[in-house]
Amino acid sequence: MGSQARPSPAGRHLPPRAVLFDRDGTLVENVPYNGDPARVVPMPGARRALDRLRGGGVATAVVSNQSAVARGLVTTAQVEAVNRRVEELLGPLGPWCWCPHGPDDGCACRKPAPGLVRRAAAELGVEPAACVVVGDVGADLAAARAAGARGVLVPTAQTRPAEVAAAPAVAPDLAGAVDLILRWRSV
Repeated sequence: MGSQARPSPAGRHLPPRAVLFDRDGTLVENVPYNGDPARVVPMPGARRALDRLRGGGVATAVVSNQSAVARGLVTTAQVEAVNRRVEELLGPLGPWCWCPHGPDDGCACRKPAPGLVRRAAAELGVEPAACVVVGDVGADLAAARAAGARGVLVPTAQTRPAEVAAAPAVAPDLAGAVDLILRWRSV
């Protein structure tokens, strides 16, 4: 299965210099409210896809909603321990930008708001327009759009059909997303 992309308006995006990944359901299997590093399982092909980006000089970061902190289900220390385990398994990922707020907190960082994407871009020293957000749900792509970045949806069983239909670019897996991003870099 190949990657597909719908055309975006000319001049809207710069060639990708950074890829910002959602954590749960994108880089690693989605374990709801995970605070246990032992439960971290990489998505198939994640390490290889990331190594291809790193080998191509593309910066990476993680942008992740972690409402379990606001809900009192995990601590900040537990989120950070899970994040460290992700990097042990997948290699260095650059800045970790995550939102500890709940859905009703009204913050500017929680996806679909653009705050995490803008923060990650700033920490990487690139414009949001030179970033691609890769995620498994519509909120990931809405955050990308709101920040002026591109988005690539990598659907899972939890992704709603309407999110797939609305996505500007869809890839079957992380390898396909990286293929698409590297093609965008060469244009």
